[in-house]
Amino acid sequence: MPRPMALEPFAEAMTAWRRDLHAHPELGFEEHRTAALVARELRAAGIAVEEGIAGTGVVGTIRGAAGNRAIGLRADMDALAMAEMTSAPWASLTPGRMHACGHDGHTAMLLGAAKWLAGNRDRFAGTVHLIFQPAEESRGGAQAMLAAGLFERFPVDAVYAMHNLPGLPLGTVAVPKGAVLASSDTWEVTFRGRGTHGAKPHLGTDATLAAAAFILALQTVVARELDPLGVGVVSVGHLAAGHPEAPNVIPAEVLVRGTARALSAPVRDLLEARIGGIARGTAATHGVAAEPIYNRRLPPTVNHPAQAALMHRAASAAVGADRALDDHPPITAGEDFACMLEARPGAYAWLGTGDPAHPEGWHHNPRFDFNDAALTAGAALFCGIVEAELGA
Repeated sequence: MPRPMALEPFAEAMTAWRRDLHAHPELGFEEHRTAALVARELRAAGIAVEEGIAGTGVVGTIRGAAGNRAIGLRADMDALAMAEMTSAPWASLTPGRMHACGHDGHTAMLLGAAKWLAGNRDRFAGTVHLIFQPAEESRGGAQAMLAAGLFERFPVDAVYAMHNLPGLPLGTVAVPKGAVLASSDTWEVTFRGRGTHGAKPHLGTDATLAAAAFILALQTVVARELDPLGVGVVSVGHLAAGHPEAPNVIPAEVLVRGTARALSAPVRDLLEARIGGIARGTAATHGVAAEPIYNRRLPPTVNHPAQAALMHRAASAAVGADRALDDHPPITAGEDFACMLEARPGAYAWLGTGDPAHPEGWHHNPRFDFNDAALTAGAALFCGIVEAELGA
């Protein structure tokens, strides 16, 4: 299987692509320039290309030696609505937009792997679909590609992806055996009472007091109802009530919104049920009404055992057994690749990019910048997965 040195001939090109993409970030479903660059480079390597999938998605198809099996390799392309604060020469040229999560690196790595695979078709038997996905950052890109018939148009027996991880040693690959990332859901509760003058609370029913009691009681779900060995997160992120210029008015309505995270379906079900139950119970205690709404956005990202084991073997061959891990703890962020893993078997890995240049230079931070030194390791892992799955 190819090691990073085998991808060194493409290192300069991958770095150039990555920095070009970083300088021209595009939000989800707006990746027109990014998609055009991807399609152009794939076609230059003699790879068949389909564009416009779910708007800006691109799929390149490489056929190796005769074989009936097919796999998918996925990279996300979108940036975030953030103002960049790096001083890099390739810093964002678009105000209020930046690649703060490393999707520029993911795209460049898959392009580098595509070039190598296109030139080594005799080393695998079957088909590789290169999936360049739009809108991973909370805009539903994976769901949109699936709804557009991704796996009906480009059938695969398994699908794989990776994500850069600052703090993990450079060139290290971690392939968790089970849960990798949490479900990512949002919820809201509207408390409705009877507004009144702040000096005469007895003439109303205080929705604000009910909301305050609810927020405090909410934390008992994880602390007292969840198995201590389970993982769940419930956080309040938004609270709206009254008017800032009317502090002497007890408002009739209070809106509380937040996020819920879980690593398994049973915990996710528990969080949904108890958020609603606590809201209604608290409201009844305070004599007000409550309307809870729970929005299931993304399921947990859970690796399939056989594909995780294969990806770990490919990582061991690509970066060395001492830098291929299979016991990395799960992270409570979310990832829409989870939807692809619900549709097909597959696995998801972390690619170490070393310590960030700044203490705050982690994902979704204005000082974040992908470490180009990790590009060859990531591309080699993509190629190694192909040989492990389809090796001729």
